[in-house]
Amino acid sequence: MLIVDDEPAIRTTLRGVLEDEGYRVTAVASGADALAAIADDGHDLVFLDIWMPGLDGLETLTELRRLRPDATVVMISGHGTIETAVKATRLGAYDFIEKPLSLEKTLLTVTRALQHARLERENAASARGSPSVPRSSARPRSCNACASRSRRRHRRAAAC
Repeated sequence: MLIVDDEPAIRTTLRGVLEDEGYRVTAVASGADALAAIADDGHDLVFLDIWMPGLDGLETLTELRRLRPDATVVMISGHGTIETAVKATRLGAYDFIEKPLSLEKTLLTVTRALQHARLERENAASARGSPSVPRSSARPRSCNACASRSRRRHRRAAAC
């Protein structure tokens, strides 16, 4: 994982939390350092601050997505707005979390982001390598009502 934030306290705290959870973490203070780190080592997940001197988070995100389109990026900010969050997600960020960072929310975001990245890789590999599976065989038969009623009359449950 890569942490990009100009605030030393944020870098230190987030790095400590993630390392305690068993992740390998690199922390840098600027967008330029982040792009160099991404070029040198493939990071699966990037925490990227929006407001930084020099290359800001949105500019860094744009360049990062060009260099590593498969990298999962979570934007962090203490001064973010809804407009900024929407812009970041349109530029390719997976999520946006506000400072001060909540331990529980941060760890949940890490879990979900890594799971999302894994599923994206599996889907890409599946699309490249294996023939498509017919829709009827791809959906498990988990509901007797689905098998016995017409689609018009049955509202499928989430498990169907």
